[in-house]
Amino acid sequence: MKFSANLGFLWADKPLPDAIRAASVAGFDAVECHWPYNVASEEVRSALDETELKMLGINTARGNVAAGDNGLCALPGREDEAKASIDEAITYAREIGASNVHVMAGFSSGPTAHATFVEALRHACAAAAPSNITILIEPLNGYDAPGYFLKTTDQALEIIRQVGERNLKLMFDCYHVQLTEGDLTHRLMALQGDIGHIQFASVPDRGAPDHGEVDYRHVFELISKLGYHAALGAEYKPVGETGETLGWMRKFLG
Repeated sequence: MKFSANLGFLWADKPLPDAIRAASVAGFDAVECHWPYNVASEEVRSALDETELKMLGINTARGNVAAGDNGLCALPGREDEAKASIDEAITYAREIGASNVHVMAGFSSGPTAHATFVEALRHACAAAAPSNITILIEPLNGYDAPGYFLKTTDQALEIIRQVGERNLKLMFDCYHVQLTEGDLTHRLMALQGDIGHIQFASVPDRGAPDHGEVDYRHVFELISKLGYHAALGAEYKPVGETGETLGWMRKFLG
């Protein structure tokens, strides 16, 4: 079992290069983050090279957060901003050697938003392909992100089929899927061929995966049996200092 530290939450009090180093010291196999754009890509690449960790993924920019944006790519009328955010993310990912870019849809709904998102994803897939970067889309639950365009794995699968590009995959976040759909075991089995990355956190508090309603030992064993051996993304909100919340790693790796 391999784990990736999501530095959007873990060691979030440290500058990104130092958070990468902390993840390495803690024994993570890889890292991922949310929005690294305020740090020069050269600094991030240097920390990755120093630690020999891989950056698995980054997100496209959220837009004007103060105005309520949480992604731009399914927002009719903001197509130019969306494409710019995609191009920015792919360029940054290429410069740091990241494997995936999560294209954030934003708050919207309806057929026009669907069509807008599909076109944005076609642009993203074409732009990412020469660098062997995978584009990810992630359904978000309605408790944390009410009104977010992409809500369920079925909706995501429909979009993946419509776009029809090999480098478009599903970000399967166990926390979000459990809150919205439940039935993690059957969803993982049904969707395994379309999954590009898996993330996890306890449910319902989004804490470390050693408590809550999901038995992650069972989930991780299933994922392994399905033949998925990439690093799983620890995207949880630590209570206190991150290093003091990592008992779960010893538990699951022991």
